[in-house]
Amino acid sequence: MSETRIENVMSAQFVLIALAFIGLQACSKEDTGTETIVKDEAQPATAIQAAADGPELTVDADSFTCLSEMTAVRHFFVDNLLGDLDETVAIAESTDGGVYPPGSVVQLVPTEVMVKHGSGYNAATRDWEFFELDVSVEGSSIRNRGFVDVINKFGGNCFGCHIKAEAKYDLICELDHGCDPIPVTREMIAGIQSADPRCNL
Repeated sequence: MSETRIENVMSAQFVLIALAFIGLQACSKEDTGTETIVKDEAQPATAIQAAADGPELTVDADSFTCLSEMTAVRHFFVDNLLGDLDETVAIAESTDGGVYPPGSVVQLVPTEVMVKHGSGYNAATRDWEFFELDVSVEGSSIRNRGFVDVINKFGGNCFGCHIKAEAKYDLICELDHGCDPIPVTREMIAGIQSADPRCNL
């Protein structure tokens, strides 16, 4: 790995550590947004039916790739594991919101991902599954996955943050979607994104 690449990765890691220390109060374990939710104890299946008559959706570590290989929409990235990228992009680009199609992948930073399953797969999360990844030059590995109970490495409950988005945005947080703000700038996020170690420079 080149010296510049090592510096970029270390810089991104520093930003992530700083992010942990300066807040994520909006997504803390004590967040009251999840107090009435029953913890989902079931382990998610690796292969599920995306819709009643739809294709099978398999989600594993190989489902996740370098951010720059996904489609950029504003400051985040999307993909669709079932090939319906056009519809995923259309919903992501809409200022009026909408329901993402099954197979949709939404990602802001390399280590946290949302994947949309078929209708009825998990009513509490509107069929989104949350993933925390470990990423390296070798690729992705899944550290944690689930629905209402996924806690990221900084102690934040993913669902606890995203449930605060206005219903029309289908649990997707942006600055004007109703979610609590996170204490990082767009420039800091862009730095984390550009230092994704899975990407070939």
